[in-house]
Amino acid sequence: VCVSICGDRFWVGQMGVALALAGQAAANQAFFTLYFLIAFLPTITAPLVAKSIGSGNTAEARQRVCESIFLSTIFGLCGTIFLVGFPRAALRLVLPPNAPAMEYAIPYVRLRSLSLLAALVSATGYAAYRGLLNTVTPLRVSVFTNVLNLGLDPLCIFGLSSLPFQGIWRKIGLGALVSWGGFGAAGAAMATAISEITGGMIYIKLLLRRKLISWSQLFKPPSWSNLKPLVQGGLVMLARQAILNIAFLSAARRAQVMDPSGVSAAAYGIVMQIYTLGIVVHLAIQSTAAALVPSAKSLASGLSGGGIVDEEMEEKGNEAARNVADRTFSWGLFTGVLLGVGQIALIPKIVPLFSTLPEVQEAVKLPALVSSFIHIVNGPLFAGEGILLGLERFKALTCITGIGTAIMLACLASPLGMRLDGILLSMAAFNASEAIMLVWHHVRMGPLRRRREDDVWKDVTVA
Repeated sequence: VCVSICGDRFWVGQMGVALALAGQAAANQAFFTLYFLIAFLPTITAPLVAKSIGSGNTAEARQRVCESIFLSTIFGLCGTIFLVGFPRAALRLVLPPNAPAMEYAIPYVRLRSLSLLAALVSATGYAAYRGLLNTVTPLRVSVFTNVLNLGLDPLCIFGLSSLPFQGIWRKIGLGALVSWGGFGAAGAAMATAISEITGGMIYIKLLLRRKLISWSQLFKPPSWSNLKPLVQGGLVMLARQAILNIAFLSAARRAQVMDPSGVSAAAYGIVMQIYTLGIVVHLAIQSTAAALVPSAKSLASGLSGGGIVDEEMEEKGNEAARNVADRTFSWGLFTGVLLGVGQIALIPKIVPLFSTLPEVQEAVKLPALVSSFIHIVNGPLFAGEGILLGLERFKALTCITGIGTAIMLACLASPLGMRLDGILLSMAAFNASEAIMLVWHHVRMGPLRRRREDDVWKDVTVA
């Protein structure tokens, strides 16, 4: 996703229109706001599949995947209808009603919405393969779809007139065809939609081959008893995602209304795009923790044998999961430092790729530097989130996210929210506070904490 969006922004940037970049940023924010509200289903599917596979119950894993795709299909269709039919209503979350960038954002979000359902299916397929501890197959699918998207971008944006050898095409009678000028900035959304739909179809074929879905279960409404684990975790994760959406929509709207020229909004979109390059790596660590922690716990505690688990076996499971979690925190911090240093070094080379406008390039520099330091705290943050997802501690994760969001909104309401670098500093406050709380929860409050002798004595006394 990150590579395709980078390609989209690169080619739109070649148009040399700041409002086109601003409209693209607003449309993507509106799309992903709706997408991530629904994507809580794939998020909780990975640990459920990992737990089922770890206990040797393939049928239960198949049931979880089918239920997730069934619900994602319903929500995805509703979301697509909303974005196609009422794009202004969605974009008003980010843009003022009469914003100049609205001209570019409306056609973009309409075409982008065509990929919503396919993106949810792909996310569920990716989550299922994560639960199987298979990351190679999703990587291959991602490489193929991203290459397809990158190839379609210039054709959909600038049309067939961007093809070489125009004279030859005209000589063979295809002059009218190759003179088509494309969709403009909205062509990037069309290219993404085509690649996402292709990816969704590939995942359906792969899941059928691995017997992780069946046509009979895929279109069968799940019973409440089967749906209960998804709904219980899903409602909490939905609340968390709604909280996150409020925070990042507030930040995006602040950037969009700073100036009518679209320079600040375009710069904010580019900063977030550069920042997202590193977020993809952090998300990989989060996904790894969400799959490995429950798998290690199930295997070590003896759940894979299907027998009764006593306290000693349960403690062995917790110890195995704790070791995985501790290593994840260490790797997360190490990765965050590398990403932060790497982004600082590459900023002068990356920024010109996304815009040819000098004023936009200048506006990007300081906020991009701030976002580099955010990667350092993102290391333990995403590792901690993945661990809580794997342990199905959704309520704790939502509470931590809520406190962090309140801190970010308070910063945005202060004078910090009036500057582009201040918006990034507000995000830094959100990420740093959440990272501290996640580490504290893991060490002192979570189920994997190392229990001291006095804690054990208290439990014995209570018993």
